[in-house]
Amino acid sequence: MKALRAFQWFQTFQRFQRLGTEPKKEFSMRDRMSLGFLLWALIRMRPMPTILLFSLLSFLVSASSQIANAQQPTKIPRIGFLSVLSLSAMADRIEAFREGLRELGYVEGKNIVIEQRYGQEKPDRVRELAIELVRLKVDVIVSGGNSSTQAAKKATNTIPIVMSQSSDPVASGFVGSLARPGGNITGLSTIAPEISGKRLELLKEIVPGLSRVAVFATSTSPGNAQELREVELAAGALGVKLQYLDVLSPKDLETAFRAAGKGRADAVLMMVSGTVGSSQRKEMAELAVKSRLPVINEAGSWVEAGGLISYGVNRFDLDRRAATYVDKILKGAKPADLPVEQPKKFEFVVNLKAAKQIGLTIPPNVLARADKVIK
Repeated sequence: MKALRAFQWFQTFQRFQRLGTEPKKEFSMRDRMSLGFLLWALIRMRPMPTILLFSLLSFLVSASSQIANAQQPTKIPRIGFLSVLSLSAMADRIEAFREGLRELGYVEGKNIVIEQRYGQEKPDRVRELAIELVRLKVDVIVSGGNSSTQAAKKATNTIPIVMSQSSDPVASGFVGSLARPGGNITGLSTIAPEISGKRLELLKEIVPGLSRVAVFATSTSPGNAQELREVELAAGALGVKLQYLDVLSPKDLETAFRAAGKGRADAVLMMVSGTVGSSQRKEMAELAVKSRLPVINEAGSWVEAGGLISYGVNRFDLDRRAATYVDKILKGAKPADLPVEQPKKFEFVVNLKAAKQIGLTIPPNVLARADKVIK
């Protein structure tokens, strides 16, 4: 009898030695029966072997710790998405960002949360929203453009910031260099100054006898000077004269179109940036038709709003790629160590309806190169 009891004690001792060292989320029926037997023995059998008593105590401490850990909810990362524009203006871009997250295995509401904040085209409002995201203690802030990046930068120097698009992050003071950002900001840049010269070449192909082009630009925009240099080089090679018109606010647009008409411009190269360029697409398209001037812009969304033609960076691809930065940061990477990337995809869009409105015929060889044609 003593031998049988000793054998049972030994088996139980070995069982709970294993239970005390194996990580478990829950206990099996066998585990529970063993625990019941040991507790019964504790009450009914005297004296209990000292080694078994210590084994039991060790197991109970380990088990309680495992249960407590299992009961703690898994922390779901929270991403702040900040833009100075409205939700409707950013709908396609936020969807591109979501698509990028899905490609990396993130499901909104399940293993990631996106806190969206939109400034409704009010710079002062976006600064308040940036502070709000910091107070929410989001894990990463994704900024939709220069204005929102600047607001986020002022609000925090610790929370990682991912620029989904920045015209010139170095000139804007967001990063030390593209290769080594430093600080808490990294992401994607729209830098591709040579594109402006190619837009002028497209105008030359589309507009018969093109000799004068009005350039609508925003002098306060980072990267503006570099783009203008590229345009000047292309103009010299093409024998085209340029007329510079500064557009700093929405009211400047109508004034610029009138000035272009008086200056006998054959076409307009639109390089207006910031909130004016983003929020006044429909108005720009209407003014172009009213002035009967062919206008080329950088954004496909301008053509979707009724504009004639666009050639530039595929901005939705940048928003999608911003998700890769978020993923790397959530996995432990530091923004300071993640180089700023430049555009990889470009798109050429033509609106035949807009061409008809101003009496312009787009050459077949140009249409053949278009990524998208709106009829």
